[in-house]
This record gives sequence, C-alpha cells and structure tokens, in this order.
Amino acid sequence: MYVLGYDIGSSSVKAALVEIETGKTVASDFYPKMEMPMYAEQAGWAEQDPGMWWTNLKLANAAVLAQSKADPQDIKAIGISWQMHGLVMVDKNREVLRPSIIWCDSRAVPFGEKAFHAIGEEKVLSRLLNSPGNFTASKLAWVKENEPEKYKRIYKIMLPGDYIAMKLTDEISVTVEGLSEGIFWDFKGNRISQDILDYFGFEKELIPAVTPVFGIQGRVSDSAARELGLYPGTPVSYRAGDQPNNAASLNVFNPGEIASTAGTSGVVYGVLDEVKYDPLSRVNIFAHVNHTPELTRLGVLLCINGTGILNSWIKKNMIPEKRGYNEMNALAAQSPIGARGISVIPFGNGAERVLENRNTDCSFHGINFNIHSLSDLLRGAQEGIVFAFQYGMEIMQEIGMDIRIIRAGNANMFLSPLFRETLASISGAVIELFDTDGAAGAAKAAGIGAGIYASHTEAFSSLKKIMTVEPDNKNKAQYLEAYQRWKSCL
Repeated sequence: MYVLGYDIGSSSVKAALVEIETGKTVASDFYPKMEMPMYAEQAGWAEQDPGMWWTNLKLANAAVLAQSKADPQDIKAIGISWQMHGLVMVDKNREVLRPSIIWCDSRAVPFGEKAFHAIGEEKVLSRLLNSPGNFTASKLAWVKENEPEKYKRIYKIMLPGDYIAMKLTDEISVTVEGLSEGIFWDFKGNRISQDILDYFGFEKELIPAVTPVFGIQGRVSDSAARELGLYPGTPVSYRAGDQPNNAASLNVFNPGEIASTAGTSGVVYGVLDEVKYDPLSRVNIFAHVNHTPELTRLGVLLCINGTGILNSWIKKNMIPEKRGYNEMNALAAQSPIGARGISVIPFGNGAERVLENRNTDCSFHGINFNIHSLSDLLRGAQEGIVFAFQYGMEIMQEIGMDIRIIRAGNANMFLSPLFRETLASISGAVIELFDTDGAAGAAKAAGIGAGIYASHTEAFSSLKKIMTVEPDNKNKAQYLEAYQRWKSCL
C-alpha cells in the first residue's frame, strides 16, 4: 500500500510514491529535466502556464508508476505541495483565463504597499500578520486594474496547488494556509479578510470554499484517473505551500521547531503558538499546516534571496570549469574562521524583505591584495550567507522564536561542512540533516489526512537522520567577532 505526493515547483514538478508501512520512497521522478520556462513580458514579471504544471505532473506520475510497477488501487491517498503566492484564475468552464502570476513576479508591489498604508499598518499587521506586499491578493488587484475584461470573467481564484487539486478532483477549494499566504486571511476574525475584500473591491464569491489542510478534499475524478493511470475515487487528502510542507516533511509541527532550506534562496521556517507579528514586516507569518481556530500554529518564514545563488555565481565566474562544489568547499575550509577579515554581503538577488525591502546588492569588504587568496573569498562568501541567516533569525527571536534545533534536508548549501558548522556555531543551534524532500513529505502528510497514520509522529517516524552538527563553542568568540564585523559592513 502506498501514498503519493506531488510537489509543484517553478523549476519542475516532482512525484514520489511512498510505502505506507515502511515510510520508504519506492519511486520518485521529476519533469521537465530542464527547468520549466518563466515568461516575462516586462522586467520584474514572471508568469507560467498552469497547463504546463499539469503536463509535467502527468509525466512525473507516469514515470513513478513505471518505476514502482505499483497497482493504482494500492495508492490510498494523494498530497500536494506547491510554489507559494501564485495566482491562478479560471472561468465558469474551469478554463484558465491567463498565465499564472507566480511567486517571484514583483509587479504588484505598489498595490500591496498602497493597501498597507490605506487600511492602516497596525490593523493590517495585527489581523493579517503581513503587509499585502507582493502576495496573491495584490496580484489579483493588478489584474483588476490592468486586465478588467479578464477580471470580469473570473469564476474562482486559486493558488497553484488548488489548481492541481481541481484538475485531480474536479472540485475547487482552498485552505486557510493557502489563504493566509495570499494575505486573504484575518487571524483575529478567523475568516476571510473583509478589509482586503473591501479595499480592493473583490467579490467574496471569487474565493472558493475553504477545506482543511488535512482531510478528504476530494477524490480523483474518472477523467483525471484516465489521464494519470490512477484509480478513480482515490482521496486527495492534503495540500500546502512548499515552505510549510517542507517543514512538515521534516516533522516540524510544534512551537520552537525549525526547518531550513538553502538553495538559490534560503529559508528558515519556525512554528509559533500565539498570534504575533514583526512590526517592520521583515519576516512573513502564515498559518502552518496544523493551524486551527482551537490550536494556534503559525509558520514564521524568513527568506534570504541571496544564498546559494552567490555560491553558484562564484563558481561560474571565479572557479575553473572542471572544479565542483566539493572542491570549492574544501578550498574554503583552508581559510580560518573570519576569512582573514573578509566580509561578504550576499544580498545580490533583488530586494530583501529582511532588510525592509532594500536592495543593497552583493559586496566584498576588507580584501587585501597582499594576504588574501581565493580560499578567503570562498570562506567569506559562505560565512556571509550564514550571517544573513543569523541576522534574520535574530528578528525571529524578537517575536518569540526559540531556535535550538534546525532541521534541513541534506542538499544544496547544507552539503558544505563549513556552511553547516558555521550556522550551528553562530546560532547556537544543533543542526539535524535528513533524507527527505517535498514530494515525499506531501505523500506522508496525505496519509495523515486520509486517516492512514494516527498522527504526524507516526507518519514521519521513518525519517532518516543523516547527520547531527553541534555548535563549536570553543571557537564561538571568533565566529561572533566575524559576525559583528559583517553587521558593521551591512
């Protein structure tokens, strides 16, 4: 018996088939093998065709069924994870009205900023926990003003995962987690935000019915079953945005637990048990996957845009072609803690929310031509990324996060011993690395939603811990000295 998970990214769509009894991933695959295209008619725009997600989901699904040779009747539940904050609009025939405006599209920022000030900053933050910024509600406002004919034809709006659920079940719904990441959810009133609807002039009927994150949200329709080779009636029983789902995949459900990723951009995601917010809106706060009116569970999301992209930029522009990341990591480790006085500000990938939406660009400080080498530059870059994480985590601590353990998948920057050791030492947190991914996590979470697993503890009991990294307290003073120097450069 199995559970099936889909992870709808902006680069690819991944599918994973997990054996219920053992928790092992028996098959996984992703499509396309090259990154999915993004379309940008203007600078700062980013759109994708939702039909492309569905096409690649079918390919990944077919590959997983072929690899596993599983009987579709033995798949007992399906879960969905998706790229957050995107806008999908369909008409009464459930046809997509325009390409999805996805997470990294920045055209709606002025609409969100205007709403933030017009509604009232304190009111917005205390009820929505975030500025409307560049999130889904603001993107819909852009459509309303700039494409009024398309706006008039909208039957329902959705996030990317809701669209995939519609394609699977022929039912349209949304979760509180999804509404909160779109900045549509009023946490004080425990309802769709009337302030947002009134200010932007949105009709409430555009928003689908609300369904629980965990639970039977619909069943695979006859037509979807034929397209996918699945068994009709298979329950879709979980869906969540990629960062809440990544946390769930690492068994992060309770206050004080932390999940992290460090790919092109970096994320630290922690769980709070009371409604709080950052007065400067430097971190995002959404409903976590297990949030209910009776049990407050909020995800505090710190995003650093300039993370692995700095490492890859250095590799592309400074490292001989045949050298890989392992060799870069080894070379960086030849430099001492503090990189002999070099400080690197890694924010070269657009405006950073943690810096109140300032765009500082990347910069290298303290280079001395007589003493510094490539190893110092490499170490300074990795330390600079870690220090950006620490800077953001200090904001998380200001609003009540107690960061003692950081859980992460064994991937991207966490493959670097220097990176993970520096992060553990400067934060004082133990780092635990696991063998998991978003699609497998969505599959196991679907098992919770379908009642196959009694709890998240049971569902994720098979998580395989690869490594534990303890803080280096002996050299703590050196790390702190380097961090203080980095902050003075910032």
